[in-house]
Amino acid sequence: MAARVGLKHICLKEYHLSMKSTPEQIAAAVAKVKAAGIDLYGGGCIYMRKPAEVNRAFEYAKAAGMKTIVGIPVPGVLALVDKKVQQYDIRVAIHNHGPGDKIYPTPEAAYEKIKDLDHRVGLCIDIGHTVRAGVDPSRAAEQCADRLLDVHVKDVTANTAKGKTIEAGRGVIDLPGFLRMLDKIRYPGIVSFEFEKDGNDPLPGLAESVGYVRGVLAVI
Repeated sequence: MAARVGLKHICLKEYHLSMKSTPEQIAAAVAKVKAAGIDLYGGGCIYMRKPAEVNRAFEYAKAAGMKTIVGIPVPGVLALVDKKVQQYDIRVAIHNHGPGDKIYPTPEAAYEKIKDLDHRVGLCIDIGHTVRAGVDPSRAAEQCADRLLDVHVKDVTANTAKGKTIEAGRGVIDLPGFLRMLDKIRYPGIVSFEFEKDGNDPLPGLAESVGYVRGVLAVI
């Protein structure tokens, strides 16, 4: 599906490539992605609640040649994550999950916990969850620009906890404004489409979302 809509980078979740995969299984998955002409740049979201899970995440990413772990490390393992990013030279982008997330509801909440760590520990701003938490994602991106390592782009039906993913351009997020902000701050990373709607048949909605964002980019 990613290839059909012309995407060149992908971040696999664990149900695409299990954390329990053998080195041979990981190598096979990497080969499949490469054969499709796509860069497997990252994995996640990966929860890290204890040191063993931190170690496993970095070994998994290293085996797959991933440059970025989109993760949710609890505050108690951040010191270890700080050491691991230096050891492996693999970035960790902390993902905010909105109103239901007691640790990282907003980008700012994550930023405050990692601002003094290695620069390879940063943020994955999920603009849908950010809006659901009542925060402007453009403002968040500008405030956290020095730690912005990854972006999940989507649209949502409402700027409240009840907001649900919807095709880009149909919801409440000012996507043109957000994309202009990424240009303003010269964001150098990847913007990933995360389309949770229609899980059994996501291609039509994904294609519409990709087309909308490409249209916006062509205009701005």
